[in-house]
Amino acid sequence: MYPLERNNVKVFGKGKQAMVFGHGFGCDQNMWRYITPSFQQRYRIVLLDHVGAGQSDQKAYDYTKYASLRGYAEDINEICRHLGLRDAIFVGHSVGAMIGVLSAIQEPGLFEKLVLIGPSPCYFNDGDYTGGFELPDIHAMLAYMETDYLAWSSAFAPFIMGNPDRPSLGEELVHSFCSTDSRIAQHFARTTFLSDNRADLARLKTKSLVLQCSEDVIAPTEVGEFVHRNIKGSVLMHLKATGHCPHLSAPIETIQAMDSYLNAS
Repeated sequence: MYPLERNNVKVFGKGKQAMVFGHGFGCDQNMWRYITPSFQQRYRIVLLDHVGAGQSDQKAYDYTKYASLRGYAEDINEICRHLGLRDAIFVGHSVGAMIGVLSAIQEPGLFEKLVLIGPSPCYFNDGDYTGGFELPDIHAMLAYMETDYLAWSSAFAPFIMGNPDRPSLGEELVHSFCSTDSRIAQHFARTTFLSDNRADLARLKTKSLVLQCSEDVIAPTEVGEFVHRNIKGSVLMHLKATGHCPHLSAPIETIQAMDSYLNAS
């Protein structure tokens, strides 16, 4: 049972096919609460907390293993194997989307389709590639986290969420950030924002939907289009939702986009 306990895995729903949800940085499985009710009658829902997040086993956090997103991908695959899953749907947000990409590359038979919400294979600008941030700015952000994590959380969470006219959304993300052990959060942030998985996209053979938000400062439109171009056969949908977390800010639109893709493909 350890993989399930380690990642605080919850399984429910009535369908035969599984739908596995992977959250983004600073979040936990609770962030999917507006999405899962629309799918639990048709799918077996599998929720998890990445190690270090939510109610996962904090003692299982290995700073060497999780210095790469592949460490998190290994956890996803171990959970799937433990549950006996094949041909599941993986739904990932932000860095959780890229973790799902790496999981599907490692073990292609586990997933039939991927739903990638605001994915980014690389957060920093590099030559002709637009990632959204200059590399020195990322290093400055990481240094700020180490200096004053609470102040960083209060400033950065609303920046990620967007939707300044709905401050409660940003406040929820601040609370989520502050509920995470600051040392683990800093390490996961370094792993996330300094990762470069652009070359991995072409290795993915799993059918994929890329959901791109409007006015997303974390994964701007250029990033979503890059992901789409580099995942062969992928489908790109532009959402009207603004910010980086449409599953919280615009769940109905997100559900409709997922349904449209899953029912058509």
